[in-house]
Amino acid sequence: MGDIARQAPDKDTGEDIYQYLLERITNLENRNLELREQFRQMESEKRYVETQKIRYERELRKLKSEIEQLRSPPLVIGTVTDVIDNSRVIVRSSAGPRFLVRTSQLIDPDLLKPGVRCTLNQQSLAIVDVLPTSYDAQIYGMELVESPEETYENIGGLEPQIEEIREAVELPLTKPHLFEKVGISPPKGVLLYGPPGTGKTLLARAVAHQTNAHFLRVVGSELVQKYIGEGARLVRELFDLAKQRAPSIIFIDEIDAIGAHRNDSTTSGDREVQRTLMQLLAEMDGFDNRGDVKIVAATNRIDILDRALLRPGRFDRMIEIPLPDHQGRLAILKIHTQHMNIGEDVNLSEVSRLTEGKNGADLRAICMEAGMFAIRMERDVVNSEDFMKAIDKLSVDFDRHHFHTTFGEMFA
Repeated sequence: MGDIARQAPDKDTGEDIYQYLLERITNLENRNLELREQFRQMESEKRYVETQKIRYERELRKLKSEIEQLRSPPLVIGTVTDVIDNSRVIVRSSAGPRFLVRTSQLIDPDLLKPGVRCTLNQQSLAIVDVLPTSYDAQIYGMELVESPEETYENIGGLEPQIEEIREAVELPLTKPHLFEKVGISPPKGVLLYGPPGTGKTLLARAVAHQTNAHFLRVVGSELVQKYIGEGARLVRELFDLAKQRAPSIIFIDEIDAIGAHRNDSTTSGDREVQRTLMQLLAEMDGFDNRGDVKIVAATNRIDILDRALLRPGRFDRMIEIPLPDHQGRLAILKIHTQHMNIGEDVNLSEVSRLTEGKNGADLRAICMEAGMFAIRMERDVVNSEDFMKAIDKLSVDFDRHHFHTTFGEMFA
């Protein structure tokens, strides 16, 4: 009886086994999908780690290369004096002596020219690399990076002078074909001269604002150096940089600092100033053509300038910046008071009449002092009385600090 019972199929037991196996297969399939997803994630992480490893190895090699370069001995700076052939060059080291050395095969032979700076190996003195042309740090400081805010509209009473400087400086740069049609060469240089405070430097700043040319400005005293030849070298490098950045404009303020009459002075300082002046004369109109480089200079002592500096070819146009007349003073006052809160009783024409002999800087100071008097009285409007007080104060201050000097008969 027991064997017969074992042979009889149990329907409930078969269904349970079927459900159990089906459930087990489903779980195994889900587990298989999870393991596949984990495998893909691990493969992705593995590729990322390998990529990071390659990047870090590359950075490690780069850092090791930099360390090796830092540990390597420094190179000697030299100058090429003569080229024998493509592999042999005569150089002068920074210490002074000359050597016949060989060049690296990686250097283009066309770059090796007399006067070119190069680096030399300390042991063999072979040329390792060619250095670019370098100028004195003072020369780079003379470059005008930001354009001034002054425009010709900020200059009053100098309409004829503005027209002349625009014809001499701006027109050759913007419309050179006009000079070609007429058959003349444009002016090479402009000299602005006149009493102090009349707007010579302001006019040059307006020129720098209006033109798109490269602008370099220097004060004449900056070219006076202590050691022999340093001033002449600065002048030479200044013009070389201007030629390289052409079209360009060089503005030399207070040119009388180096452009005074040459004499038979026995002091070394005066002789060095004269050497600098001779280099300036040669650069302005010498053997070499200076190209599309314009020169604008300013001085209030034209009576002491050397005659060689004033001749045509160096300064083709000399523009006098005089003391303003009544209409010029009125225009200057309108410019300085356009942002001031002035009362209705202020008569600028009367103020212009009372400031006879004053320059642009004096008129600006009068407007400032008038505003200070209004602030002192705790007012936000400047009236006519403030201007009268400012005129009296400026006249008293000038008389108090005015000393008789040998300033020069021209602008005494």
